[in-house]
Amino acid sequence: MSLLVVGLSHRSAPVSVLERAALSVDAQAKLLQDTLAAEPAAEAAVLATCNRIELYADVDKFHAGVAELSTLLAQHSGVGLEELTPYLYVHYEDRAVHHLFSVACGLDSMVVGEGQILGQIKDALARSQELHTAGKLLNDLFQQALRVGKRAHSETGIDRAGQSLVTFGLEQLAEGGSVENWAEGKRALVIGAGSMSSLAAATLARAGVRELVIANRTQERARRLAEILADSGTEALARAVPMADVADELTRADVVVSCTGATGLVLTAEAVATAVGGATPAPAVRDTPAPSADPAAGTAGGDATGFEQHAAWLEKARGDGPAPVAARDGGAPQGRTTSLALLDLAMPRDIDAAVHRIDGVRLVDIESLAEASADAPMADDVEKVRGIVSDEVAAFGAAQRAAHITPTVVALRTMAADVVAGEMTRLEGRLPGLEDKQRAEITQTVRRVVDKLLHAPTVRVKQLASEPGGAGYADALRTLFDLDPQTVAAVSRADHMNNENDDPNRGRA
Repeated sequence: MSLLVVGLSHRSAPVSVLERAALSVDAQAKLLQDTLAAEPAAEAAVLATCNRIELYADVDKFHAGVAELSTLLAQHSGVGLEELTPYLYVHYEDRAVHHLFSVACGLDSMVVGEGQILGQIKDALARSQELHTAGKLLNDLFQQALRVGKRAHSETGIDRAGQSLVTFGLEQLAEGGSVENWAEGKRALVIGAGSMSSLAAATLARAGVRELVIANRTQERARRLAEILADSGTEALARAVPMADVADELTRADVVVSCTGATGLVLTAEAVATAVGGATPAPAVRDTPAPSADPAAGTAGGDATGFEQHAAWLEKARGDGPAPVAARDGGAPQGRTTSLALLDLAMPRDIDAAVHRIDGVRLVDIESLAEASADAPMADDVEKVRGIVSDEVAAFGAAQRAAHITPTVVALRTMAADVVAGEMTRLEGRLPGLEDKQRAEITQTVRRVVDKLLHAPTVRVKQLASEPGGAGYADALRTLFDLDPQTVAAVSRADHMNNENDDPNRGRA
């Protein structure tokens, strides 16, 4: 069996294709199950982030594996195979290991050196373990990738080469200025309570926002995140709200970060336009009721002016006209004094791209981040990380190849022990008068002879098998000593079960 990865990322595909190919959590689970049901695959794991979708599998046939994995990715992503194929990349065996280790170190990230990918790799491993689609190879591979990523961050300055997407996105919103100066005193709305949203909330709190509002479909997760932020020692006031309150909170927010697993838009252009123009005015100011984000709601029973204003909002959202604003009594229209900054880290997108046409609104999303990071400077430490990756790939390959031949060596020694036991039984039949001491001495002598004869060749074959191209030595050993393949397989299964029983944490992310 051999490691194969088929995938697409921001390096191989435009954001528009990545967005359409994005997999929900349920789709990832179904993809894993269908991959395992496919003939070429024995193990499977999916690494799906905002800028990559990769399917890892242990396959017995390369060409059949590539065809099957590509077809499955197309089926579950909803993008036709013919359209998806030009954007797919394939890595096999050591190159597949090298690719995952590079990803874990942040070398393949949109923002080089970002550490968020380690949590995503951990989640991918946990998901495949829960679904029982990861076996020994993928467990070893992903756990080693996590160790390699941590080593790269601890032994080099790769962190200086880039930041997380959250930090990089906030820097784009700050337009070259200090994030701390830009964020100070602002009201922030974070939509979602997953790992990326949590990181965004924590980053904003540290940057000095005045208020943090967390909205999530699961209220308990939002409340828990708000409590953590409240206890973090920052001065930001953190609170949780249900998703139904997002429209109201949007009118008071200065910055919004959204990263959910929704398959449709979370914030439409109409909703953002309504929020910007319908912001609560200062005291002694009469509100002009803002239209609902839902064209079918909020206008029933309204007068002609209300309908005209609603139509104007929709026109502005489509880029066809100016946005109406709240007005003072008898005075000129009064708009927001600050812009609304939107950071969309979701894939597919949470925020309608059309909001960039709304006056006073700035949107940074995955696509604009990809463009901004294209010319990001590379740190000297990147070369050090590449060296670490190369060394770790060689070590992982050697360990896997050595492990591959170990069951054969164990089977050979077991066969030798059986031969010794058989010959001693025959000897006892011929010499029934042997004393126990004599029998023990003869048995020990024969065993020493067998051990000495096997020691040098088995040590040497393990060394040779750990080198590149050494996979054939196990087959040669089985052929030379006429070892039963079923016996070797049984030894391998027993060894794997013993390892799991000895270490209760084995296989856990």
